[in-house]
Amino acid sequence: MSSPVTSMNGRGDAHRPDGLDIHQMMQGLGQAAVVAAEQLALAPSAAKNQALAAAAAAIRAQCAAILAANAEDLRDAELAGAGSAMLDRLQLDARRVEAMARALEDIVALADPIGSVIAQWTRPNGLRISRVRVPLGVIGIIYESRPNVTADAGALCLKSGNASILRGGSESRRSSAAIHACLLEGLKAAGLPAAAIQLVPTADRAAVGEMLSGMRAFIDVLVPRGGKSLVARVQAEARVPVIGHLEGNCHVYVDRDADLEMARRITLNAKMRRTGVCGAAETLLVDRGCPPAYLRTLVEALLAAGCEVRGDDAARAADPRVLGATELDWSTEYLDAIIAVRVVDGVDEAIAHIAHYGSSHTDAIVTANAAAAERFLARVDSAIVLHNASTQFADGGEFGMGAEIGISTDRFHARGPVGVEQLTSYKYVVHGSGQVRP
Repeated sequence: MSSPVTSMNGRGDAHRPDGLDIHQMMQGLGQAAVVAAEQLALAPSAAKNQALAAAAAAIRAQCAAILAANAEDLRDAELAGAGSAMLDRLQLDARRVEAMARALEDIVALADPIGSVIAQWTRPNGLRISRVRVPLGVIGIIYESRPNVTADAGALCLKSGNASILRGGSESRRSSAAIHACLLEGLKAAGLPAAAIQLVPTADRAAVGEMLSGMRAFIDVLVPRGGKSLVARVQAEARVPVIGHLEGNCHVYVDRDADLEMARRITLNAKMRRTGVCGAAETLLVDRGCPPAYLRTLVEALLAAGCEVRGDDAARAADPRVLGATELDWSTEYLDAIIAVRVVDGVDEAIAHIAHYGSSHTDAIVTANAAAAERFLARVDSAIVLHNASTQFADGGEFGMGAEIGISTDRFHARGPVGVEQLTSYKYVVHGSGQVRP
C-alpha cells in the first residue's frame, strides 16, 4: 500500500516521500479520459461489442490469475479484521468469475443507446426536432470491496460511450487490477483507446479527494458505490454531479392475505440468500391481522436458517429466542444475518413505517389481495417496489440490464439499477429549411 500523504500545497497536490504526485497522476488520468471519451462517443457498436466480448473471453482465460489475486486480497482483509459481510462482497470463486464474463456478454446483447431517437416532432414552422441519446462523457466510479464492479462498471460505461475512471477499494486492489487487465485486452482487440477504462493505480485516499474536487475539468459525473460513509462523503465533497447510492434498509411486509408458504420462502431468500448485498431485507413487517401461526412460522424459519432476530413485544412473544429490538434497529442496514421484526396494523402502518425508517431503496409486499398490493406499490416511495417477490431481485442483471453500476436512490436523472441507458443524457437535433425567428 502507498505511503501516506505528507503535505498538500495550495493546488491540492499530494507530495509524498516516494515521489508520487497524486495530483499530477490524477490529472493525467483525467486528460487521457477526455480524449478517449471523444473517440468513444463516435465508436461504432461493433467495436464496443468486440471489446466486451474479448474482455469476457480474457476473464475466463485468466480465471486462475484472478482467483489467485483475490486470495491475496482476502488474506489481507482477514488479517485486518474485516467482517463477514465485507469478506462475502470481496470473495470471488469460479462461479462469480464466470458470472462476470456472462454479464459482459449480456451487455453485448443490449441495444446500443447512443444515437437512438427518444422522441421527434415537427413544429408548425417546419422545424423537425429530435431528442437523441448521447454519452455523459467521463464517469468516475468510486467503490468498495466488490471486485466485480470493476468489470460491470467498465463494461457499462464502454457500451454507453463513456470513458471511465475506476477507483476500487484498497481491500480489492489486486482483484480489481487482474480484472482490469482483461478489460484492457478487450479494448486492444477492438482497437479502442486503453484510456477508455482506467483504474486508479494507487490505494492512497488522496486520489479520492482529487476525483471529488480536483478534476472538474475532466469528470462529468461521479458514481459512489459502497457504504453510507463513502456515499455521504462523495455527496458532501463532490464538485461534479453525483448519481447517489445510499444504504439498502429494505423491508418485506407480509399482509394478512399472504400465502404463508410464499411468505416464508420470500422472507428467507430476501434476508439470507446473500446478507451482504444492498437488496437484502433488513426488516420484516407482519400484519397483525395475520393468523397467529404466520408470525411464529416466519420467525422460526429465520432462526433455523441461522439469522438473529430482533423484534418488538409481539415478535418476542412468538419465540423466546427473539431479542428485544431498539429504536436504532428499525433504521439499520445490518448487511449480516440479523433482521428486525415488527407487527403492524395493516398495510397503511407498514407504509408509514417504511416512509419513516426506510432508505428509499427496495421494499416488498407479500399478499394475494390486489388492492393491498396496489396501495403498497403506489404509496411506498422507493426506487424498487415488489409484489410477491424477494427484495434480492434488486439487481440490474435480474432486470435484464446486463449488469449495473449500483442502485440509485436519487429522484432525478437515474433511479433504481443504473445500467446502460441511465449512463446517457440527450441532446436536441433540429433540422430546418432556412427558417429564421421573427
